[in-house]
Amino acid sequence: MNDQISTARVALKWGVITGLALVVYSTLLYTLGQMTNGLLTIVIYVIIVVGLVLGMREYRTLNGDYLTFGEGVGLGALLSAVAGIISSAYTVLYSTFIDPGMQERMMEQMREQLEDQGKLSDEQIDQALEISQTFQSPGLQFIVGIFGTILIGVVFSLIIAAILRRNKANPFE
Repeated sequence: MNDQISTARVALKWGVITGLALVVYSTLLYTLGQMTNGLLTIVIYVIIVVGLVLGMREYRTLNGDYLTFGEGVGLGALLSAVAGIISSAYTVLYSTFIDPGMQERMMEQMREQLEDQGKLSDEQIDQALEISQTFQSPGLQFIVGIFGTILIGVVFSLIIAAILRRNKANPFE
């Protein structure tokens, strides 16, 4: 009888690797003051996609070159949850203890970007920033970070699993 390869083990491994890659890249963005730069934050999605692809490919290789759609999506969701926990915990740690002034600088950058767009009045900009400020508590940052990463990871997992899946010719093997 064949031993079944655990999706959890592969998801944990690649979730930790992806989470650490997100931590390194986030640190770079924080250090350079570019956290609100939309073009550079796209790389975060690339890191997640690469982690998902590598995790699913490793699982497929270990599983006799087979990966069902469900296994891929499940692996991707778990991988994303692990990566989300690591990166969200780091973000809270960084913004609370390492650089408490980071959130203020981000708000200033957001104000500048909104003013440069010229679409909103000063009152509307103040209102938008007040709403953003309410979501800056460490606990809420952590929870939103985890669920946001899981949501993004599941969406990407649906696509990647559909591409990488390989079903067994004989389902009774």
